[in-house]
Amino acid sequence: MSPSTTAPSYDGILTASLQSAIEAAREAGAAIRGYYKDSYTVKDKGQDNPLTDADLASDKIIADHLRREDWGWLSEESVDDATRLDRDFAWIIDPLDGTKEFTLGIPEFVVSIGLVHRGAPVLGVLYNPIHDELFAGVVGRGATFNGQPCAVSSHADLQGARIVCSRTEMKKGMFDAWTDRVTLQPVGSVAYKFGRVAAGQAEATFTPQPRNEWDICAGVALVLAAGGHASNRVGEAYQFNRRNPLVDGVCATNGAVHAHILGLMA
Repeated sequence: MSPSTTAPSYDGILTASLQSAIEAAREAGAAIRGYYKDSYTVKDKGQDNPLTDADLASDKIIADHLRREDWGWLSEESVDDATRLDRDFAWIIDPLDGTKEFTLGIPEFVVSIGLVHRGAPVLGVLYNPIHDELFAGVVGRGATFNGQPCAVSSHADLQGARIVCSRTEMKKGMFDAWTDRVTLQPVGSVAYKFGRVAAGQAEATFTPQPRNEWDICAGVALVLAAGGHASNRVGEAYQFNRRNPLVDGVCATNGAVHAHILGLMA
């Protein structure tokens, strides 16, 4: 009699997926590092939205590691396939979040790999290949920064809160009304901002501007895994792997200042 085969458990799937995502992020990051401040081509996908050889190389590496027929796949640099909408599990990827900063030689970009189960974020990995910073986490199990357990900060007051914000939005004066209460920390990549919050290096990141699922999925999972809270600009929980990947703003916090930040945006 041949030995029986047992389908892997949900926990087992997450454990294996986390390890695979970390390996993919590191390998993709090494490829990006090879292009950084070196020769590469740049294409323009729209306002402040460049595409480089590094984006495409990273996307291929991640797909080679993670893409499978029975799971959904949504990547900024891959052709979308609507069959993902019928899958319980789906990878949501930005192979190089912060391409603009990459082209400017500013080391504020990350490989962003998120996994969702029936629309809910369950796993996130972010990797900054220049600073060799790895953020990883599974919702309900906790988060790590460079292999050490990390958690969101305990600061509970808006006064003195550290806000990781868009450098472009800061230059436009979008945060001017609050500079007497909060400390602004401009950072390029959207996903990288989430990592800073998850690691307790800031209390919040927010913007009323729309973002795409691939910009935030891994970061949302990390913030939740680290004990924080994440929602759109009106406080609704995120649901991922939707037909339209555009989301209505960003609010990711340590949880304690979440209501305060939503109030600022309101």
